[in-house]
Amino acid sequence: MPEWDHPNPHIYDVEVQASDIDGMGHANNACYVIWCEQCAWSHSETLGLSVKDYQRLDRGVAIHKAQYEYFLPSFKDEKLMVGTWLIACDQKLRLERKFQMINLDTQETVLRGHWQLICVSLKSGKAARLPKEFIDIYGSAVI
Repeated sequence: MPEWDHPNPHIYDVEVQASDIDGMGHANNACYVIWCEQCAWSHSETLGLSVKDYQRLDRGVAIHKAQYEYFLPSFKDEKLMVGTWLIACDQKLRLERKFQMINLDTQETVLRGHWQLICVSLKSGKAARLPKEFIDIYGSAVI
């Protein structure tokens, strides 16, 4: 079993494709960002909040600040597990999410990431209060 930074991650599986490989011969850094985003959406949907819910509520969470630490390269056909956790929900405007990406074969951590998110109105793009559904669902998932 992989050694996760926190217990009970939401896990999203990735297999590195030939199209992910850049001129340096390994997965491009932008792919890791996309995999984190896909993992975050998978987690949100598992918790019960989808894009349709965001649209219905005219609210979404947008990345305010993102930090990634890349430890090891990934290569074609390698299998990765992306784990994520919600680590904060301030009940007003902000959420925080962490990521850890592990190579399934070597069990080594490839990447760690941290997002600071803010709630925004989808119509205006401006900061807006978290709706009760977000607070109830995301807040209850905070580790």
